Amino acid sequence: MSTIELTQSQKSILQELVNLERESETTVTGKAIADQIDRNPGTIRNQMQSLKALQLVEGVPGPRGGYKPTLNAYNALDLQEMDEPASIPVSCNGEPAEEEIIQEINLVCVLHPEKCRAEVHIQGSVRDFRVDDILTIGPTPKSSLAITGLVEGVIHTDNKLIIRTDSMEAPVQ
Repeated sequence: MSTIELTQSQKSILQELVNLERESETTVTGKAIADQIDRNPGTIRNQMQSLKALQLVEGVPGPRGGYKPTLNAYNALDLQEMDEPASIPVSCNGEPAEEEIIQEINLVCVLHPEKCRAEVHIQGSVRDFRVDDILTIGPTPKSSLAITGLVEGVIHTDNKLIIRTDSMEAPVQ
């Protein structure tokens, strides 16, 4: 299957559509997407035409209409749908975060303590997180790894947080 190359604008709109559809479990209006990513609703409508042509979005007509992502949208964004995802606790600045589903944690520069980073891909929106928030993620299923660190970057188009790790702990076996 060939990979669909999306512009940053298309990717941002599609990611927000997926986030909002997961939260509401219903169709999403162009205005709702526009409000979240600070764009004009007309721009969203125009982009939705190209996303429909790429078979990433379907339009739902009527007074309760809007847009829904297709399975191709999840593939284009490299997202996985899980029936019963494992729950991983997340706390932000010492307070439990809304129930977040952690899709992936990539550790970068693990051998260099001052440069160790975690790229945390969240299944859902990262709009509630800010640079300089202190996050604790975990313990994870199976390994019981818990990561604590400072948010250095929030990448909305990928629902990803870049964390400078201060500690990584797992129980002693």
